Amino acid sequence: MQNNFINKQVLLYLLKFGGLFCLLFYGTEAIIGLSAPEGHYSAFVDHYLNFIPAFRNSLLQSSRFFLSLFGYECYQSSGILLNMVGGSSVQLVYSCLGYGVTSFWIAFVFANNGSWQKKAAWMIGGTALLYIINVVRISLTLLSNSRKWHFPFGWDNHTWFNIVAYAGIFLMIWVYDGVGRGKNEE
Repeated sequence: MQNNFINKQVLLYLLKFGGLFCLLFYGTEAIIGLSAPEGHYSAFVDHYLNFIPAFRNSLLQSSRFFLSLFGYECYQSSGILLNMVGGSSVQLVYSCLGYGVTSFWIAFVFANNGSWQKKAAWMIGGTALLYIINVVRISLTLLSNSRKWHFPFGWDNHTWFNIVAYAGIFLMIWVYDGVGRGKNEE
């Protein structure tokens, strides 16, 4: 009887996690695909659901601000390019937006135990941390391009972002579900 209960709990967890992850990740992919002028364009999706340009712009402007704190002058020359004055540029394409890791984090918190207040706080906090990691990555990529630095081990900035972002997620999981067990059960 207890084994059957555990199997139902695991199945419910996997359905909640997988369902929300797919909705967020593939929903974003659908918005990207349906708002692109080529292919299966949807004016409705492009005009009313397409959050991608605003989100990309916020990442680029946050990176510009972050670099300005260290005395680097940058400007955005198009919707996807951030340029350093007298230096190079960085292009923020769809795969660099971080919606995959963010979808993973939100789905993890949603599928786990806890009050809605706790879940909402962890979703917002984790998303904010992933956003900051991405801003730092974009800033360091632009700075390294301008200074002709190379990433360690020859890995590109996308690989390093994934490593740091998932390390951050696993740390947050450990705190959310491990260290706080008993204290955070609300």
